[in-house]
Amino acid sequence: MALHQHPRLRRVIYATSFEAGGILLSTLLLLAMAETTAGSSLVFSILASTVAMLWNLAFNAAFERWESRQPIRGRSLARRSAHALLFEGGLVLFLLPLTAWWFSVPLLQALAYESALILAFLIYTWIFTFAFDRLFGLPASAR
Repeated sequence: MALHQHPRLRRVIYATSFEAGGILLSTLLLLAMAETTAGSSLVFSILASTVAMLWNLAFNAAFERWESRQPIRGRSLARRSAHALLFEGGLVLFLLPLTAWWFSVPLLQALAYESALILAFLIYTWIFTFAFDRLFGLPASAR
């Protein structure tokens, strides 16, 4: 079974594997940045991951719909970069208030945490998506 022939399954596998790595990455970064415990960082990371996974599924479905209507196929550096920037930008709208509340910090401090996480996740998203596409092939929308 070629994964690119099953777009929903591909998106679910992408989202779950992406978030597993993301939980580890964000837990470690939050431990380094915030005055928090490993348990609190892990629970927040799982909560944020749940929000991110739902956003990931919705965003990638919309992105692939858009991508399938484009005359130029493939995933160029510009398209991969736009994907990462748009995904992370939308996600921060959901997570900023949650971060401020969870860590009992002002929005500006939460924005500092989110900014560090965004930078790390921009790099992670780009690398992960590139590796995922290499391993499983491009989705139908990009071929």
